[in-house]
Amino acid sequence: MEHIFTANIKEVLQHNFDKNADDIFEKSQLIQYINEKTRSAGRGSKARGSFANLYAIYVIIEDYIANGFDTKGDYSKYEGALFNKLFARQRELPFGNKLQNHALNNRMNSEFEKYFPTSEYKPILRDQATNRYWINENLLNIKVGKANFNIATAIIEIINEYTKTKQDAFQRFVKQCEALQDIENTTPEKVEEFIIGLLAPNVDARLFEIVSYSILKFYYHDQTIIWGYEMDKLNTENLKLYKTGRTNANDGGIDFVMKPLGRFFQVTETLDFKKYFLDIDKIQKYPITFVIKSDEEVEPLKKKIQDNADKTYTIKAIVEKYMTCIEEVINIPMLNVRFNEAVKQGYLNNILDEIVVQSKVEFNYTDEEDEE
Repeated sequence: MEHIFTANIKEVLQHNFDKNADDIFEKSQLIQYINEKTRSAGRGSKARGSFANLYAIYVIIEDYIANGFDTKGDYSKYEGALFNKLFARQRELPFGNKLQNHALNNRMNSEFEKYFPTSEYKPILRDQATNRYWINENLLNIKVGKANFNIATAIIEIINEYTKTKQDAFQRFVKQCEALQDIENTTPEKVEEFIIGLLAPNVDARLFEIVSYSILKFYYHDQTIIWGYEMDKLNTENLKLYKTGRTNANDGGIDFVMKPLGRFFQVTETLDFKKYFLDIDKIQKYPITFVIKSDEEVEPLKKKIQDNADKTYTIKAIVEKYMTCIEEVINIPMLNVRFNEAVKQGYLNNILDEIVVQSKVEFNYTDEEDEE
């Protein structure tokens, strides 16, 4: 299947392999897989980026090239790349700071198998005992006629080009937000329409998290709680929502924290109960609110999670214990309602400003004004 970014892939192949480019595009399963994974390049900043599996390929091939195996040497005798180095490298790459180990360990291979169920090759080879990794060199060496071509360097160039395309899209997104800041007082309806458009199931996961946070922060902003240790010394305090940071390395899977109530919020797009239960386990079954990137109604969402869990666990008491830890489920329609309420309270401009600030931090965006 061809899409907008396919032309970029073919351009890289043309540059590297000239008249053999089309044959390599057709014969390489790895190129075909990357072609599928880069469909979002032409859909702007709102589309999901699919970096995890691409970067799993990228870092292992990068190691392959760094050791010169694309031009010489016997790769079959190589001791393999260490997991820690590959994982650290993934997180250094653009949009890679939140990536986990799943793609390297299994997810990339599993998805590749879905695209190519009859393929005899697994892309990523792994020795669990030594925690070392290799790229399957059979997928890098493509035979066209009597000639053999190694596509390692071309794959690195293709993924770099895709990353640049996505970075450009996010820069345009920030610029669009900044343009709306200039007109937010004269045409607020355009700002509202723009933000509501970001609350959709197909929006990039990071953008959805940023917009959700910005809305909820100002939705709770004027709500107060009265608390204290003594009845005659009570405190009145506004609810404050905090974003826990850009990475999930040591936060127990928590995206937002609210003071002074101590509420935890986790943003997700999956309905896999195992992910919910894992998050609950990480915080020792402390109550947690899930913000779900779904248009489905709240009760059916919760029922779907519970029904799937019941199929796996034979003891209903275990499932019930987990389900009682779900303090609240906030879906897209509920976020829309809370956005409208925050707008009525006069926080439209604040929400947009917060989206700009968080986007610049999240996507490592800088411009001349920022640098000054």
